[in-house]
Amino acid sequence: MKVIVEYLLLIILGVEIIIGSLGNGFIILVSIMNWGKRRKISTVDKIFTALAISRLAFMWSLVIVLLIYELYPSLGTSGRILRISNFSWTVVNHFSIWLATCLSIFYFLKIASFSNSMFLFLKWRAKKVVSMTLLVSLLFLFMNLKVINAYIAIWIDGYKANMSYSSDPNDYGQFPRLLTLTNTMFTFTPFIVSLTTLLLLIFSLWRHLKNMQDNNKGYRDVSTTAHIKALQMVVTFLSLYTIFFLALVMQSLKNDIHLKSLLNLIFDGAALGFPSGHSCVLILGNTKLRQAFLSMMWWLR
Repeated sequence: MKVIVEYLLLIILGVEIIIGSLGNGFIILVSIMNWGKRRKISTVDKIFTALAISRLAFMWSLVIVLLIYELYPSLGTSGRILRISNFSWTVVNHFSIWLATCLSIFYFLKIASFSNSMFLFLKWRAKKVVSMTLLVSLLFLFMNLKVINAYIAIWIDGYKANMSYSSDPNDYGQFPRLLTLTNTMFTFTPFIVSLTTLLLLIFSLWRHLKNMQDNNKGYRDVSTTAHIKALQMVVTFLSLYTIFFLALVMQSLKNDIHLKSLLNLIFDGAALGFPSGHSCVLILGNTKLRQAFLSMMWWLR
């Protein structure tokens, strides 16, 4: 039974990789084609393109790391391989999450409506706010890499000092748990930022609808539609992000060695659902991407 479940999970992982690769590749292709036609690219398209590139790198770096540790487990004790694999995964995961957070911030600043002077100041400088957010996130990335490097250095020293002790599966299992827990802690900040933008968007929509009712206007207008679309995008992003976040937490806390392989497949499947599923949401939620996708499907038919 366990073997059947593992094969099913492997199939799910393969489907997620295919969907994620095609979806993010499609976003990159459409952005490049639009840039070639118009010789300019909007801020949203820049975020979409960078996000799609980071998502592709995230998925395939995860696949490569899994293959290395499954096919060549002895390389897991190499300090160079440990640093390359963990650093590359941390970097692409960082940009994948923070670029999506920047997209939520950009939608919030462009669509929400508040009379607060601070909000108006940020709204007029939405591009700079996104750029500064991404720049500040590099500080978190630097701190994350420093902590991971310290963990790797300590583990390598212990492994060299006592080969027999460090090679024990139970002791070695502590190492990836510490790394996963560290990455989970550093993904909590963008999650809170995205959640805050969602709550503020809901409050902005509530105020907008209240003002329309007081003025005896219709229920739907351009602003209301924009609010609802932005909320759908952010809610879906946060839902997938929550699953991804919980998968990281559970992976850092798991202790059952006998079900280690099965649990890893479950958590990896939940993690890959974030970049692959969100790319589909972006395509369906963006008018330009949706029209390009429908045109492609019509051409294929």
